Amino acid sequence: MNIKDKVAIVTGGGGVLGGNIAKHLVTVGCKVVILDIREENVKNRITELEHIGGDAIGFVSNVLDIDEMKETKQKILDKYQKIDILINAAGGNLPGATLTEEQSIFDMKITDFEKVTALNLNGTIYPCMVFGEAMAEQGSGAIVNISSMATLSAITRVPGYSVAKSGIDIFTKWLAMELGTKFGEKVRVNAIAPGFFIGDQNRKVLINEDGSYTERSKKVLARTPMGRFGNINELNGIVNFLCSESASFITGAIIPVDGGFSSFSGV
Repeated sequence: MNIKDKVAIVTGGGGVLGGNIAKHLVTVGCKVVILDIREENVKNRITELEHIGGDAIGFVSNVLDIDEMKETKQKILDKYQKIDILINAAGGNLPGATLTEEQSIFDMKITDFEKVTALNLNGTIYPCMVFGEAMAEQGSGAIVNISSMATLSAITRVPGYSVAKSGIDIFTKWLAMELGTKFGEKVRVNAIAPGFFIGDQNRKVLINEDGSYTERSKKVLARTPMGRFGNINELNGIVNFLCSESASFITGAIIPVDGGFSSFSGV
């Protein structure tokens, strides 16, 4: 499980998910590179990581701009001479691509659907192409993508997010095959599939204004054998494992972290 001194890139590192993983990585001794499209978020995250004694740098970088990421890659290599880990945490949803209970698919804003699918699918594929190339050239590295429970069965109201994350699943398997067969067994690609965690993006659909659970929350918990929502810190262990030599024979896997949600039929 030791990943001390590994150079780890975290896309979307200014956000909640990426930021939490980044904090874990610096606490176990990684040199962390934060990438985020928002300059303020990059600065704030680096300050936070340095405050806890982390070795961290950051760049304003758009995961949908391959040329910009290539420039960023060279800066990282100039400083650290290698790239060991890539965590693709950039992603999210938009209101226009999230249906209300009263809406149908025909009410969805196509422009928002296109933005959501591009960010969540291409926003993982492009960093894999740019930073994964450095791993291929050095003959080692670990990529961890972020999948979702929305890929396992149809979850209401989030068509764009579901489509994009389903693409992440097959791309993870495909890239694991591609890199493993052409660049060696030490270049690995896996994904984690978080279950239901209460965060800024989904709080309004899971928690009522009075703090009680919404009907959607109750349905989720009824399908979760552990009977609770996850804590975001509970993702760190599996990420650490997949980036370490302890997972040396694991590639192309999509691993649920979901309290049993994906294994339970509800009956």
